[in-house]
Amino acid sequence: MLIDSRTLAPNETIETDICIVGAGPAGITLASEFIGTNFRVCVLESGGLSYDKNTQSLLSGESSGNLFGTLDDSRRLQLGGTANSWKIRIGENQIGVRYVPLDNIDFQKRDWLPYSGWPFSLSHLAPFYERAHKICQLRPFTYDAETWSNPQTPTLPLTKNVTTSMFQFGPRAVFTDDYRYQINRASNISTYLHASLVEIETNETVKTVTRLRVASLSGKQFWVSAKVFILATGGIENARLLLLSNKVQTSGLGNQNDLVGRFFMDHPLVRCGRLIPSSPDIFKKTALYDLRRVHNTPVMGRLGLTEAAMHREQLLNISALLFPTPKWRHLKAINSFKALVQNSEARKDVFKHLANIANGFDYMLSAAHGTLFKKEPLLPSLAWGGWSYIKGVERRFSEFEVLHQTEQAPDPNNRITLSTDCDSLGRQKVKLHWQWNDIDIRTIKRTQEILKEELKSAGIGELLVERNGEQPVLLHPGTHHHMGTTRMHDDPRQGVVDQNSKIHSISNLFIAGSSVFPTGGFANPTLTIVALAIRLADHLKEVLSHQQIGALSVKSEI
Repeated sequence: MLIDSRTLAPNETIETDICIVGAGPAGITLASEFIGTNFRVCVLESGGLSYDKNTQSLLSGESSGNLFGTLDDSRRLQLGGTANSWKIRIGENQIGVRYVPLDNIDFQKRDWLPYSGWPFSLSHLAPFYERAHKICQLRPFTYDAETWSNPQTPTLPLTKNVTTSMFQFGPRAVFTDDYRYQINRASNISTYLHASLVEIETNETVKTVTRLRVASLSGKQFWVSAKVFILATGGIENARLLLLSNKVQTSGLGNQNDLVGRFFMDHPLVRCGRLIPSSPDIFKKTALYDLRRVHNTPVMGRLGLTEAAMHREQLLNISALLFPTPKWRHLKAINSFKALVQNSEARKDVFKHLANIANGFDYMLSAAHGTLFKKEPLLPSLAWGGWSYIKGVERRFSEFEVLHQTEQAPDPNNRITLSTDCDSLGRQKVKLHWQWNDIDIRTIKRTQEILKEELKSAGIGELLVERNGEQPVLLHPGTHHHMGTTRMHDDPRQGVVDQNSKIHSISNLFIAGSSVFPTGGFANPTLTIVALAIRLADHLKEVLSHQQIGALSVKSEI
């Protein structure tokens, strides 16, 4: 059932078996795995059923150089979590998100990449990925290009160092609507809205969590007592909540080795440059790289380095995405139109913008008609595909924009700390420290060189790489994929949680979500988040069913 925590009696204590903090994809997956079991489950969500700016302000913080802004726009306090902000158009009146598993190399300990390596392999996680596919309403668990290509939509003939693989797309309603109703109907699950975790209390030896102190913006406070507690509040907030709980252990829970908050990673979005096709027919031969339906499944091809090339060149993982763009005069017309509509300052140069629009009116007219009446993209982007269905696509576009979503090396100096400012509940806000490393930059530049060489030798076209001086063109340091701040490692001197996602020093406190990732590859993290949540639920069912509370730290057989 859904309960508004503001209606509870002051200082009421909720007793349960499992307490899950956070109702985003990780928390919702965990809760759904316990539907119909004999365990009582309590879910705490800071937000409500809809967006509220006052609640959202609880996520505000600061970032070095203001690169990440105020941090609150990249996350969401609301039932369904950040899924509520997903914006990719995957069908008629359907919004979704991009899915892809981590690659085999992402789990490996790479000698040339410090702090790399997961406690288990891709093959171990594969069965959980397959189960995650069902939860996310995806099609078969396969991402190789051969499954989704055909003679009409072939892969590009890049075979030496560059390969094609796929993304799949699934509906956001899975987490914002579908499982909300299932969890609401479950007799053993209670979800408390407007319930923000303020403090995690432990016993005197800091070996066991005893209860949580929870509050709402209305001033109401209550407590939750449970056998098992799971933090599932995202890559920034998980670390923040551990650091805030510092009454007994002054450095914060699980932080005796100063690892909580460190190794923050995201997926920087980088502009590679422009691909000038050798022939207009190339637009017809690249449909696989558009967001389109194949076997009634929304998929999209992407280019990346082969595993052999990454090992040989000692590079990180990276993807290259292709988005066709119109001729320059047409692009100027679109930009001028947007400027006049959206920016009052632009109206000072109204005659210049009108001239640009007139010069590109032929494109503007056909593109606007296609957008309004045929649901065609005005400009293809990360959020809107479908360009390959346009009749005469080779006349509409003249080149491709190439973007990279890149892996970021784990670096202990990229971290979350507490600032001196406090939110409306009196909790210290966070400060994000972030920078690129040499290997991050070298990966991007060398990948672009390899891609340029292969595109030219295959007769596809000329890649005009763009630079910001000597550096890659960074569009944004992240794509809202916050990872690594409570990293997983069997050695407590190198990780906050063990391979079962349990905090090393505490018997009944677990972490769910991408904050446990030791490395993040280039892949959007949601599918791995869901797979790990299923894996954690299995572990807890086994342990709790035998009442082995003291055995919560026992390792799974791998």
